[in-house]
Amino acid sequence: MKFKIVGDSCTDFLPCDREKEYMVAVPLTIDIGGCEVVDDDSFDQSEFLEKIAEYEGCPKSACPSPESYVESFQGAEEVYVVTLSSGLSGSYNSALVAKNMFLEEHPDVKIHVFDSRSASSGQLLLAHLIEKYALDGMCFEDVVKKVEDFRDGMKTTFVLETLETLKKNGRLTGVKAVMATALNIKPYMKVEDGIIQQEGQARGMKKALAKMIEYIGNVGVNLSDKTVIISHCNCTERARSIEKELKERYHFKDSIVIDMKGISSMYANDGGVIIAF
Repeated sequence: MKFKIVGDSCTDFLPCDREKEYMVAVPLTIDIGGCEVVDDDSFDQSEFLEKIAEYEGCPKSACPSPESYVESFQGAEEVYVVTLSSGLSGSYNSALVAKNMFLEEHPDVKIHVFDSRSASSGQLLLAHLIEKYALDGMCFEDVVKKVEDFRDGMKTTFVLETLETLKKNGRLTGVKAVMATALNIKPYMKVEDGIIQQEGQARGMKKALAKMIEYIGNVGVNLSDKTVIISHCNCTERARSIEKELKERYHFKDSIVIDMKGISSMYANDGGVIIAF
């Protein structure tokens, strides 16, 4: 095989992506009070959300081992790895260790690990860009440079029904304070330099989503040339409504809506939406 695109399972590959021989997902695992959930093709979102709702504690995630990454590299001359932001997970560092391990035995293979500085839809956006360039026959080094340049300008924003899972797992280091839920205050967030930050807030989900859509227009550049990816946790209607408004207002070249897999569902919780462009 000429190339492989390896993503940790937060990449939220489309069903059609998972059928491609050169696209490989390496699963993270989730612990729900001693019950281990593997974020692979066996993941059942409905069952997972029920377990989360019943569990009084906070679920924990574990990144893939270097050995899992090493196994995914087999059989390719060029390997592109896309991971969760290094500011949110140890997945990136684990992939770097795997790269060094693999190159000791296979020094002729080219491997690059992309720190997405994002999650979910942002990772998928990078994976699809790598795929486009690789299938076009672009050389490895040029793919790496072009994708990293794109990554540096990529925007990720999201609104969640609750930030509790992120808060309890220490993923809100870039947020000074989390608003009280009693007032139904919903922050709309961004990921900047790989760290979650609060961009603004509104009372109620509907107003927070509207503010997030305005934010996209304020920070977006040449949106008519870009693809927007909207990942959601069990809220297809909400995601499709956002997609419709984004295309009508900003004329994105293309759009993709995808339901989240395990890790994204764990942190986004039921009703969460993550947008990358």
